[in-house]
Amino acid sequence: MARNDLSLRSLNPSDVIDVYWIYAERKVGKYPESTASSGKWLIFVNPERLDTVWRKIKYATENGKLGYESKTATAKPNPLAGKSKQKVICVYTYDWTDKQDVKRIRNELKKLGIVWRIPYKTDRDTLDGKYRGMISQRISKYYE
Repeated sequence: MARNDLSLRSLNPSDVIDVYWIYAERKVGKYPESTASSGKWLIFVNPERLDTVWRKIKYATENGKLGYESKTATAKPNPLAGKSKQKVICVYTYDWTDKQDVKRIRNELKKLGIVWRIPYKTDRDTLDGKYRGMISQRISKYYE
């Protein structure tokens, strides 16, 4: 098993208090593996909507509609979240420079009801510690 104990994968993120993240992995279809240029769409939701939105994204990820992996924040308070009460769901793509794939995944998210504007951030920026509100310049590669 990759990231989480199987018992965590079936729980609602709002019920999990001992880990920061729950993951979903693609089970259907082929998709390129993560690269040095990987990134993710960041979907910020209010805690009351987290479980509902996560169920849709988890299903779409596992059934080959999105990228190779998605993850959601849980109820465990994360110091990287800052003062925001919102929780984040990350939908990963293998390469931020593959604009066609990045846009395809964004369109699939719109079909799931995520129609508000969301940012896309590279994993490199995350690894370099670049977070919204912590630096002055814009971080996201896409925002739509």
